[in-house]
Amino acid sequence: MLETNLSWNDILFLLEGTGVTLAITFWAVLGGTVLGIGLGLLRATAPWWLNAPLGAVLDVLRSVPLIIQLVLANSFKSIIGIQASPFVVACVVLSLYTCAYCTEIVRGGILAVPSTTRRAARSLGMTYGQDLANVVFPIALRVSLPSWIGLTLGVMKDTALVLWIGIIELLRASQIIVTRIQEPLFVLAVAGLIYFIIGFPISRLGARLERKWREHD
Repeated sequence: MLETNLSWNDILFLLEGTGVTLAITFWAVLGGTVLGIGLGLLRATAPWWLNAPLGAVLDVLRSVPLIIQLVLANSFKSIIGIQASPFVVACVVLSLYTCAYCTEIVRGGILAVPSTTRRAARSLGMTYGQDLANVVFPIALRVSLPSWIGLTLGVMKDTALVLWIGIIELLRASQIIVTRIQEPLFVLAVAGLIYFIIGFPISRLGARLERKWREHD
């Protein structure tokens, strides 16, 4: 029989950490997606003199490891006198990190729409806004959704790095419990199961939407 010192209070502590993980994921994905849609549209249509510096900034956000961004942001906010909790810092940094990837996902989706399709829409008398709303965005959404789902799952797992700035999320909660009861394999297995329970419905939802769209093609 499996014997463990993991108590009900430990389970509740893990669930509290799970709540923090979900909250950071929600705000990071929401902020990053909203910014990414706007910047992705800008990247797909802007002239090179605006596109180049914007692309360089996004390259920095994608290239610098997330843990370095979190630690630097949490340190500099104290140096420059910004009163923000580690939770806010984590949400902002992860939003920008998500935005950097989401921008390219949206940009790729928009550029995947054939130019002939857009010209046909304009020849039918559609305005630029109607072209975007009725032609470009629906096609770009189908192209971009799988990558966006993958990005969302990646951000959820990347929230584990916020433990470096003092936030007790799911992984940090499990580490604290491991230190107390000395059962790393079992506790981490439970934490992994919670991550799976969170992430599996998201991936299944994306797959279901893809199937529905294929059925209506």
